[in-house]
Amino acid sequence: MSNDERFGLARHVTLPGPLRLDGGALLSPVEIAYETYGTLAEDGGNAILICHALTGDHHVASPHPVTGKPGWWTRMVGPGKPIDPERHFIVCANVLGSCMGTSGPATVNPATGQPWGMSFPVITIRDMVRAQAMLLDHLGVGRLKAVVGGSMGGMQALSWPATFPDRVEAAVVIAATARHSAQNIAFHEVGRQAVMADPAWQGGAYYGGEPPAAGLAVARMAAHITYLSEAGLTEKFGRKLQAREAKTFGFDADFQVESYLRHQGLSFVDRFDANAYLYITRAMDYFDLAEEHGGILANAFRETRARFCLVSFDTDWLYPTRESRAIVHALNAAGAPVSFVELSSPYGHDAFLLEAPELNRVVDGFLKAGR
Repeated sequence: MSNDERFGLARHVTLPGPLRLDGGALLSPVEIAYETYGTLAEDGGNAILICHALTGDHHVASPHPVTGKPGWWTRMVGPGKPIDPERHFIVCANVLGSCMGTSGPATVNPATGQPWGMSFPVITIRDMVRAQAMLLDHLGVGRLKAVVGGSMGGMQALSWPATFPDRVEAAVVIAATARHSAQNIAFHEVGRQAVMADPAWQGGAYYGGEPPAAGLAVARMAAHITYLSEAGLTEKFGRKLQAREAKTFGFDADFQVESYLRHQGLSFVDRFDANAYLYITRAMDYFDLAEEHGGILANAFRETRARFCLVSFDTDWLYPTRESRAIVHALNAAGAPVSFVELSSPYGHDAFLLEAPELNRVVDGFLKAGR
């Protein structure tokens, strides 16, 4: 395969595998959708892997093909930005289990010629990382200058040096956790049950017909609340009414916040697959980095020489600062070099995706310090 075919926007590769999953299954072949930006240095020393969050994708700095919106992290990635294609070779891959071109329940099972649906094997965050490693092998990237991610992307960024301790020089972990709490799992279960309660779900065998849009929209609405902060919601919406001067005494969207959540739910179903949502939330719930290493989180980092940068936000109640501090304590116990900062933002968990000059300065300074 020529370099022109491997590198660039909207790429797709089918790798022979097999990929051994944590659940015991062997996945073969492995399809991966990805994008690259910039040029790989001759010594391969400028590669940065960006890992996306639950409902994200590989279009980190290019327009989304369905929505037409700019890439989800153009604030961080681009010329003159902390992650700069003029200095770095940037890779972002759609995660295993997703619905944007990488192997998942919506892709075709070669054994049947039909979409996998719920027969797709259950996956983990570590499985996602192993698939990314296969892609990097394909691209000729032996070692990463850095792996960077927020939220579920931060989980992957943590899992990378734990799984491949010799392949990562630095990890930037933003608004993340080393394991899902009972509350995290509970919110995800509400979303999954909303999807599965939709009659259109049909046990996951809805491909070719009507998808469970109503259930998925409710799941997105519930999850979206966890990405925001009370202060942010109050500042933006308060108890303001939606395009009316009085309450209707009915069940229409009287309040602006209701209308906003309904919009978020409806727009989400146009770009995401319901089964993929089930699989990825399950992978997040299974994530427990300490459990993977004898029950001691510090053990996950004892073999790596990577530098770490941890960032949390003071209004993030989904993955609050105490979760980042627990990771920092484990890194200290393992003797790993780590810097940590809690940033102030009214935007809650979603702050890492929104305008945050302080975050840019932190990431920029950390990456440049590793030259």
